[in-house]
Amino acid sequence: MRTLLSRATQVDPSFNVALGLIAIVAMAEIFAASSYYVGRTRAARTAQVVATSAVRPIAPPVSTPAMAPPAAQTAPSPEAKPQTPAPSLVDQLLREGTQLRNRGDTTNALARFQEALDSEPSNVTVLEEIAKTYDSMQVYDKSNEVWRRLHEMGPSAGEAYELAEQRLKLGVPTPATTDASTANAPPDAPSQRNVAGKPEGSVMGITEVKAVETPDPDAETNLAVRIGIKKQSGATIDHTKVKILVEFYDTVGDKDVKLTDADVNYEWLTPKHDWADTEPEVLSVTYLRPKIGLVSPESSLSDAAATVRPGQRSRGAKSSAPDTGKRKYLGYRIRIYYDDKLQAVQAEPEPSRLLQLFPAAETSSGQ
Repeated sequence: MRTLLSRATQVDPSFNVALGLIAIVAMAEIFAASSYYVGRTRAARTAQVVATSAVRPIAPPVSTPAMAPPAAQTAPSPEAKPQTPAPSLVDQLLREGTQLRNRGDTTNALARFQEALDSEPSNVTVLEEIAKTYDSMQVYDKSNEVWRRLHEMGPSAGEAYELAEQRLKLGVPTPATTDASTANAPPDAPSQRNVAGKPEGSVMGITEVKAVETPDPDAETNLAVRIGIKKQSGATIDHTKVKILVEFYDTVGDKDVKLTDADVNYEWLTPKHDWADTEPEVLSVTYLRPKIGLVSPESSLSDAAATVRPGQRSRGAKSSAPDTGKRKYLGYRIRIYYDDKLQAVQAEPEPSRLLQLFPAAETSSGQ
């Protein structure tokens, strides 16, 4: 028995070696498995972080606004705020001149435009506005000078060049063409010039004419024409030698053109009207045609032309000559004489038609 027990409990050395190898292999497999799963977990987390970063843009830290006062970041100082640049001096003068011209104050409008031109002598817009203002005054010799200046600038002047080219092609009378036509005319033929402003040799001119119609329930036409008359710089005027004639014309039966038989009255708006200074003297002439009633036979049509002299407040003109058709207001003609010589003529709204039908005499005695 002892021998048997002793043999049974004795362990074979090779068995121990095999058992140890098995244990080592098992531990190696466990370690390898653990490393594999830990690696996969880390890779998954890394992929998730990368995907999240790709989807979400990086936002500034929430605490960033608190780091600096909001006013310092979003509210710049008044000097740093973007502001609309103030208009230049030329732009301001252009705007003022245009407004004055629209109100009929062409004299002051030209003063504004000239001041702007002094600042920028080649400013196309300023030159164009000056030309348009002279055109509105029918001072064509002056306007043509400016239009020619714009035309000489060439296509670089843009639309102003095209307008100047078109304007000069209209054949508006200039001093040169006027003198030529006068020279070719017979000596005893009356002048048909559409003279306005200050023709050569004149000492007086028309600076503005503004017609305003007033709504009147009792009148077919209630019109007031304001006329500015200015002496030439350096001239001395004897107001007793000034004669101003304002004539209104009607269409009769939508066919004939005749001197009006409506009520016409005249009033000086400037107190002295002696041309002692350089400012224009302003005369207001009203045309009134009532809806009901006939005009009284106070004078003939030949006396309807109003002759206004300084110091004379008003004078009406009517006619007793019967007409077969209905009369309608057509327009007016203004003539200025000084010392019996024609100084300026202006007609509206059809200057060529009225001046062709009723040419202005060179002298007041020849009318």
